[in-house]
Amino acid sequence: MGWSPPAPPSWALLLRLLVLLQPWGLGEACSCAPAHPQLHVCRSALVIRAKISSEKVVPASEDPADTQKMIRYEIKQIKMFKGFEKVKDVQYIYTPLDSSLCGVKLEANSQRQYLLTGQVHSDGKVFIHLCNYIKPWEDLTLVQRESLNHHYHLNCGCHCPVPSQPPMSACGQTGCWNGSSMGTRPSIMSA
Repeated sequence: MGWSPPAPPSWALLLRLLVLLQPWGLGEACSCAPAHPQLHVCRSALVIRAKISSEKVVPASEDPADTQKMIRYEIKQIKMFKGFEKVKDVQYIYTPLDSSLCGVKLEANSQRQYLLTGQVHSDGKVFIHLCNYIKPWEDLTLVQRESLNHHYHLNCGCHCPVPSQPPMSACGQTGCWNGSSMGTRPSIMSA
């Protein structure tokens, strides 16, 4: 009997080996670049203060073949800072069920209030994700709260650096709200 070359490995075996060698979490994570709160407000279609009344897992679309799920939060809107022209009163907000798809987990049925920024789709549904600015209301400084009513809207053309970066542009007489704690003190940026 003569020597014969070994049989090539099967595709199934190669695929299993590749799956085992794949680093855990690769392609399954949500990552967001840090941004100043003013930039979040300027880029968002909607900015509201709200309490979360309840949550429910719902299909992402009406297509029965779509297996994606969303969390639908029922909210009690306390105040709208931005988005008046898109929606009058927000009753529900939607976010992906999975954090790997940037879904947001919020506390329902508590006294906690949130500042929520998000987008309004053409069907009027409001969507939020981890890259939006979402903070418990009590974690905002007094200056940040006041800025929601006044200052943040005035300078959307201004580039506001995150605290770890130096100021990068002039922003007019009022400037960006800059500081080591994400907008806690006014700073007139000059060229």
